[in-house]
Amino acid sequence: MNKTFWKQKKLQDMNDEEWESLCDRCGRCCLHKLEDADTLELHFTQVVCQLFDIDRCQCSDYEHRFKHVPDCISLRLDLEKTQHWLPSSCAYRLLSEGTDLPDWHPLVSGTTDTVVAAGKSICHFAIREKDDTDELMHHIIELN
Repeated sequence: MNKTFWKQKKLQDMNDEEWESLCDRCGRCCLHKLEDADTLELHFTQVVCQLFDIDRCQCSDYEHRFKHVPDCISLRLDLEKTQHWLPSSCAYRLLSEGTDLPDWHPLVSGTTDTVVAAGKSICHFAIREKDDTDELMHHIIELN
């Protein structure tokens, strides 16, 4: 794989390995979000999808996630329609908006440790989705 493939290829031209490597494994796309019906403003919560493994900071069944969570979005298929709900730090969103990857991204830094060091990982604040979780409004957070 070319070390800077994202600078030479459009998202739609990337192969599966390149596409998947863009994910920095921050977990932010797995957080539940609320959208204000009047302003369309998006609010992230600290509540994470039921399949998200907080200890490993990744989906526990990525390959079969659509079977368990039917409203999980396939970014590869729906990026144009869904990029507005991706965090501003997401590589897919950044590249689709014409912005390069940040220094802390693993493809740039060479290590996943920089995602945590930059404060982008959700694993230190995410809480599990439960039937008895209070209304999501009580779990709204600000992401840096």
